Amino acid sequence: MTRSAPNSGWKQTTGQNDSESGSPMKIVNFRARAVLGSVLFLIVAPGTVAGLIPWWISKWKVQPTSPDFLTVQIIGVLVLVGSLLVLFESFARFALQGIGTPAPVLPTRHLVVTGRYRYVRNPMYVAVVAAILGQSMILGDLDLALYAGIVWLVSHLFVVVYEEPTLRRTFGDEYVEFCANVPRWIPRLRPWQGPATDGQ
Repeated sequence: MTRSAPNSGWKQTTGQNDSESGSPMKIVNFRARAVLGSVLFLIVAPGTVAGLIPWWISKWKVQPTSPDFLTVQIIGVLVLVGSLLVLFESFARFALQGIGTPAPVLPTRHLVVTGRYRYVRNPMYVAVVAAILGQSMILGDLDLALYAGIVWLVSHLFVVVYEEPTLRRTFGDEYVEFCANVPRWIPRLRPWQGPATDGQ
């Protein structure tokens, strides 16, 4: 859900391939650290923002709001499950393809532009906000919907003020091309057929 200096969910190439960066064992160690770091960050960051805080706000108590509440709940379940799948898949790509994590202490080494990143530049942020909205629909809690809006606003400011300028400096034209073809928040209907289509 977040990024760091050279990371941000969109790493694919940096002008230095894996064969240039060390022995196969060293690369395996990098990936192992990336997987562990991503799992820990997933628990701490999205786990807090999309799990612990929504529980603190709502205590996960259902508050029926309309005669059609069951329909809303079903949609909410679909939104929640879908958002979690996107979140897990995006974290996996950070670790296995980007060889890093969304945390600043262990950023990715490569720009990831495959998978969900071919549709939207910030699938982690989108997934976290969607997970909160899904819970709001399941519980009928409007406070959670308001909280989701706040999370999106904070994420937007962070992306625009810090993350995108950092990635632009780090990856140069490659990231500029990515931004020109993939929207920041509203997913494309069709995946971007960009320079990185392997492993999608």
